[in-house]
Amino acid sequence: MLETPHVAIGAALAVKVGNPYLAIPLALLSHFVLDRVPHWNPHFYTEMKKYGKPSKKSTTLAIIDSLVALGLGLTIAASALPDTNKAILVVVCSLMAVLPDQIKAPFFFFKDKRKGLLKKWVIFERSLQVDTAFCPGIMPQVAVTAASLWWIYS
Repeated sequence: MLETPHVAIGAALAVKVGNPYLAIPLALLSHFVLDRVPHWNPHFYTEMKKYGKPSKKSTTLAIIDSLVALGLGLTIAASALPDTNKAILVVVCSLMAVLPDQIKAPFFFFKDKRKGLLKKWVIFERSLQVDTAFCPGIMPQVAVTAASLWWIYS
């Protein structure tokens, strides 16, 4: 799943749950639950195997998605102000919700990192994905993001 839906649900859990001892683990767990929902992703692993590196198109999409996710998380955190504790919790939960994907980044972009524990993590994370074509695979991601925003602001 793209990073934006992960951040949206992580931020929503922070806002609605409020208790960091519950919200933070739920945000991390949400990542694995969302990866089981059929969705579309850039195919970094396949491209890396075929071309030795991710394609420029996939990399560009990942950068745009990451910037949108970062902006979304920070906007939601800012809307929690002046409650600094809630704003910090939104940032932490947003990060926890994308952490399993972000751990993999060095694997795809640095050849010397494609081994050991990191490789095992990438293979494990990949095994959880339920991949579909772009359409309809983008729709669950739009729905998760929209539902999370609705939940936050309702």
